[in-house]
Amino acid sequence: MIICGMEKFSMVDYDGFIACTVFTKGCNFLCPFCHNSSLVTGEAAEIPEEEVFAYLEKRKGFVDAVCITGGEPTLQKGLKDFILRVRALGYKVKLDTNGTRPDVLKELLNEGLLDYVAMDIKTDFEHYSDVICVYDEKLVERVKESVEILKASSIDYEFRTTAIAEYHSEANFKKIAEAVRGAKRFFVQKFKDGESNLTQGLLHELPEEEARKFLAEAAKTTEKTGIRGY
Repeated sequence: MIICGMEKFSMVDYDGFIACTVFTKGCNFLCPFCHNSSLVTGEAAEIPEEEVFAYLEKRKGFVDAVCITGGEPTLQKGLKDFILRVRALGYKVKLDTNGTRPDVLKELLNEGLLDYVAMDIKTDFEHYSDVICVYDEKLVERVKESVEILKASSIDYEFRTTAIAEYHSEANFKKIAEAVRGAKRFFVQKFKDGESNLTQGLLHELPEEEARKFLAEAAKTTEKTGIRGY
């Protein structure tokens, strides 16, 4: 698996657990608001897998879980083998995904290799391509399939949307809430502009008042909702 970053000690990437977060290279989206742009463009330097596992060996008993994020981890051919090695060390595994590889997601879930999945919902499906800047209907259909796979699963999971003034409105909120109807958890995340973003200065955070209206819509269809970063 191609790893281009590691946060050795995180208390925010996996609620309730201390995690080591690894960042994989490459993504099939080009979201302008992406805050890990070097992973998307391929500019980030690679880290040997053995460096990660050497750290995990030393921190057993102090770190609870490994969070695999990106980029898009499900694009990695070595993802399953990496997870098997992590679990063999006794760690929990959380996967962050954009949902475009439902086949991979289903396989990992069926084999009991995941403890938690966080899946991004960029916007309502009608406007998805405009946000991800990739015009491929198959990708959007695969995202829909992954939503249903997670809703039908028995593991813990969440859907989450980064709220952006240029992309999200009350109409979007209602459609997203409907798309995740019946889900266990849904979170709204604050957008933060910065040097690590794919673009700078073009997009703006949605005011907290509007973000909380979004949550109110999601609360009608979702078991648990929350807001992050505000």
